[in-house]
Amino acid sequence: MKPLQASSGDLNADRRADYAEMLHADGDHAAAAELLLGALEMTPQWAMGWFRLGEIQQAAGAPDLAARAWTMSLQLDPSDRQGAALNLQLIGKAPAVDALPSAFVETLFDHYAESFDESLVDRLGYRLPELLDQAIRTARPGRFPLALDLGCGTGLMGQRLRPIVDRLEGYDISARMLGKARAKGVYDFLAKADLRDFVHAGPKAELVAVADVFIYVGALDGVVKTIAGLLASGGLFAFSVERLAGDGDFVLQPSRRYAHAEHYVRDVLAANGFSVLSLETTVIRQDRREPVNGLVVVAGKLPAA
Repeated sequence: MKPLQASSGDLNADRRADYAEMLHADGDHAAAAELLLGALEMTPQWAMGWFRLGEIQQAAGAPDLAARAWTMSLQLDPSDRQGAALNLQLIGKAPAVDALPSAFVETLFDHYAESFDESLVDRLGYRLPELLDQAIRTARPGRFPLALDLGCGTGLMGQRLRPIVDRLEGYDISARMLGKARAKGVYDFLAKADLRDFVHAGPKAELVAVADVFIYVGALDGVVKTIAGLLASGGLFAFSVERLAGDGDFVLQPSRRYAHAEHYVRDVLAANGFSVLSLETTVIRQDRREPVNGLVVVAGKLPAA
């Protein structure tokens, strides 16, 4: 993705920042950082500018200076729309966090909404809606009275679910993504919500789908417990994660997405009353022209003891 376009509020500072981006694109990272620092002397409260300075200084091979810039960005914007804390974590300058900041995820997808479908499907070979649809139909042929699409985005998963559900509800953290989903006309209900504190007042669902959302959540225990509470006994939970090939339960990657180990996914499901009906390792998209391996999972909620 291109950097978030946010003005400093000062025309002269913006011009310097634009020139810094040109130098950065040409590979002169040190000169770009110096020029952007000059712009920030004119607009020291510009959180996005400090964040961008950190990225450029990292490219220039100055991680300590990058850490200072990201720390300043985080101080100016504690909600962390830029994701400065994640970058600090990745270079070992901040403790690990269990999930990406909600404000960062919302800002990211509001920024990405206009070109989301084209970028993800046409350029990155995004296949998860198709793969999850196939897995759901195999696990349980027939129709579902109520399905919840959590993190529905622009509605790519909803388009797959619509033929097999009577009522389809979609929830997403990004208002702009919801606008794109609404235009497709496949949902009976759409609302803005954060998955990590999600509450549903309606009846229990027979299907909950979470496609390509857990890449923004490291520790899955809490959200899987919430989803178990949303499902009727015997209901299906269909979701995906990026697959962690190394050690550990989950890891924040340089892409600022989480990867999860298969053993961890199975353990979290079992601890929350689910049985695994299917689990497939497959390529879910491309990233920088490299295949991204993921797990496509369908689990069933076991009857209460």
